[in-house]
Amino acid sequence: MNYILFDESIVRTNLLPLTFMRPVADIRVGILTIREKWEKRLKTKTSTLTDGYLSHKFPIIRENENILINGSICPNDEIITAIKNLKRNQIVLFDDVIIALHVMEEELDRVGDPTADGIEEIRIAEPPLKINHTWEIFSKNETAIQEDFELLTRGRKSQKISISNRVFGEENIFVEKGAKLECAVLNATTGPIYIGKDSEIMEGALIRGPFVLCEGAQVKMAAKIYGPTTIGPYCRVGGEINNSVLFGYSNKAHDGFLGHSVIAEWCNIGADTNTSNLKNTYDTVRLWSYAKQTFVNTHLQFCGTIMGDHSKCAIDTQFNTGTVTGVSANIFGPGFQRNFVPSFTWGGTAGHTNYNIKKAIEVAEIVFKRRHRIFDETEKDLMTSVYNLTMKNKYL
Repeated sequence: MNYILFDESIVRTNLLPLTFMRPVADIRVGILTIREKWEKRLKTKTSTLTDGYLSHKFPIIRENENILINGSICPNDEIITAIKNLKRNQIVLFDDVIIALHVMEEELDRVGDPTADGIEEIRIAEPPLKINHTWEIFSKNETAIQEDFELLTRGRKSQKISISNRVFGEENIFVEKGAKLECAVLNATTGPIYIGKDSEIMEGALIRGPFVLCEGAQVKMAAKIYGPTTIGPYCRVGGEINNSVLFGYSNKAHDGFLGHSVIAEWCNIGADTNTSNLKNTYDTVRLWSYAKQTFVNTHLQFCGTIMGDHSKCAIDTQFNTGTVTGVSANIFGPGFQRNFVPSFTWGGTAGHTNYNIKKAIEVAEIVFKRRHRIFDETEKDLMTSVYNLTMKNKYL
């Protein structure tokens, strides 16, 4: 069977700026991206039905028979069973949310009303883990880590942990091949700790689960990390981190605090940068919504920074509680930054100017090269497309 992960339109907009550069399914929550969770459970590759400008990097694969799957939903055993048994003219639902439907190739561009006559509904009993808003990536990360940890470690044996480390709850720690950790303190009594392939935890680091360090990522000396936190592939982190998710290839390598935040790929957080994640009034936090074009209530007391791909900030940057930064923003200057920084802007509290797309691409090429990656024509076209979208409306 051919499986296609589709973007639910309103969810895709709600998840901006994190979905400017990727489909919803390529968001990381827990250990794996949503796509990786599906592919692990289905034991096959998937493709994507998403916005046109993303289709070059994330092309759709069409076959005679296809199963469309909601890319904002994380799979579980009940859902996988329902999908594997899905037949023509059947749809899997939870309440009024479409989880999956079986369509023929000619129907892919004109998927009809799921409540139309002749459609058989299969209803899921338990609510699935679903990511609808940016802040749910960190607020639901503990559940996602638990589910992924069980999926990835079931029936497998962890690599041995060196006696130089101080370990609590060792039965909840899994170390992949090639990982290095010495003279660190790991407390997994509060949740599992997953240490990915070829990653490194340097001496003096203090880590409390639930915690994930993905492949090739690095925790610097004397870092303090509170769970539930995910450090994506090839990230570099130091200082103090609490309940945050870094997608991959991003750096927060120095002292400073990052809390209740989501950092996309290819970002760099300057030394001694701090994010406020709690208002002095202890009120719930309002966050910029691309869908509503205004600030909306997250109903969370703790919420830090949501940062889009390729954005960077200078040393000693101060982020207000509930700050949203778009794609490829360059932020600097004294004082607390604005709560919303549009994409492709250069500046800070004294004001912003447009960040030239040619310069943004030049910087991205250098950053990719440092990680032995190539910023190819596909990446250039994608960044240029996002630039053109945001220049039409600086608040998109």
